[in-house]
Amino acid sequence: MATSDRLLRYAESRKNLTGCACGIAGVGIALTGAAGALWPLVVAGLYAAGALIAPPERPDAPHFPDAGEQLDALREDFATLRAYLAETELPSAARDRLTALDSLVEALLEPGWVSDPEHLHVLARAVRQDVPEAVDAFVRTRWWARVAPGTEPPERHLERQLSALHDEAAAIAAALQEAEELRQQTHTRYLEERGR
Repeated sequence: MATSDRLLRYAESRKNLTGCACGIAGVGIALTGAAGALWPLVVAGLYAAGALIAPPERPDAPHFPDAGEQLDALREDFATLRAYLAETELPSAARDRLTALDSLVEALLEPGWVSDPEHLHVLARAVRQDVPEAVDAFVRTRWWARVAPGTEPPERHLERQLSALHDEAAAIAAALQEAEELRQQTHTRYLEERGR
């Protein structure tokens, strides 16, 4: 299978196509009689020369998703995370912090807000890794805390983790707000100076 794929790729390659074009020119020379009895060598030589002078194959540049495509995929993952969190039993204080974080992340994932790759990375890490890991660790630790009481309650760690994640998301929201305010001020100055 690999050999047939390789042969097919070569048959469609620039080297082969250029070599074939030169080989056809060699057949034309042979038909005129200029090559004489050595016409097979002339055709083969011209094919080889064409294959050698042809530009090498260039692999296509890889396509990486742009910010819009990444945001769409992140929104889908966020919906999956929400479904997981809806089925998980959490204490009320942690649920409140999670609801606040959920609302903030939902607002940030609306189209047109987050385009900075670093902000997108922070949100993706929170949705795909940090929140699921925090909740899963809580659920597992809570089970062990029931079996061996007397240790620090796992709720405290979950609340601290969710607070830290909320602070990260709030920093992104503050940066976006600052950028929009700066944009508004710049536009106001532009309009005022244009009127002078």
